[in-house]
Amino acid sequence: MNAFFTSLARGLDELSGGGGLSSLPALLRAAALLRGLHSQLTLLVGQLHLPPGGRWLDEYMDETARLWDACLAVKHGLAAVERYCATATCAAAALDDWLQDPSPLSTRQVMRAISASRREAMAAEEENRALSEARIAPLSLQLDERLLLRAADAWLSGFNGFRRLLYALHNANSLLLLMLASGAVSCAAAGPCSAEGAADAGGFMASIAMLQQRMAEEAEADGAGAASTGIRMYEFRCARAAVEAAREEVERAVAAAGPRKCDDSHGGVKDKVDELRAWLDVLRTGTDGLVCQLDDFLDDIVEGRKELSDLCSH
Repeated sequence: MNAFFTSLARGLDELSGGGGLSSLPALLRAAALLRGLHSQLTLLVGQLHLPPGGRWLDEYMDETARLWDACLAVKHGLAAVERYCATATCAAAALDDWLQDPSPLSTRQVMRAISASRREAMAAEEENRALSEARIAPLSLQLDERLLLRAADAWLSGFNGFRRLLYALHNANSLLLLMLASGAVSCAAAGPCSAEGAADAGGFMASIAMLQQRMAEEAEADGAGAASTGIRMYEFRCARAAVEAAREEVERAVAAAGPRKCDDSHGGVKDKVDELRAWLDVLRTGTDGLVCQLDDFLDDIVEGRKELSDLCSH
């Protein structure tokens, strides 16, 4: 059990000490930590000599059901990001065509493709905002204050300490799920976790408080206040900015050419297109990796629930 709490604190501390928490590498680490902690808990159950059936299994099932619902919602949000990535890739292809033939017809086509990309981005944000309100906010991704208020209570020592493990995991899961939802779905997925007194509790609770503080600081730095919504994923925002930069560069090149056909002086457009393609590659690869992580985690949940159910039935 001590090894579990140590691993939990170390994983949270590594997230806090890394780069931006809304970047895809950080979101991938958060998903990996969710998987790792769940696997460790499942292994520990076999060593705690728990009674067959009983309330402990119900509490485990409730927690994994919450994880299941949250991961499915995050995956749904990532699908909107993937659709945007596909539309923005079409815009990049239209820009490539314009570089080969910067005629008025080609200019109109590239502007239509860019407009489609912008509409898809707005649609993704609106869809994910509704998804957040309908499926993530009801999950109440908050700290469970019982772990603080009843730290010395025998209630948390129930089931040979399993309840303390489960509630520690519940709090860590809440923060990690909020991190994933804020990055991939909407930053208004839930209110900030209440971590009053967590820093004074020491151990993994101090690690939870530190990560929660980092998340709040980044949200404030991004201007994501309580009334602000939107997908905070860093790579998504950079790809959107790259599309806009390419559009402005095309407009500048067309205006500079006047009534003449644009010549080979539009090297600035090529630079912007290359930048856009680079961000789209990062966004596509990272999003695919995160979806795979969540799929693997959902498989782990199914396997863990079956394993513990079988353990009780025998």
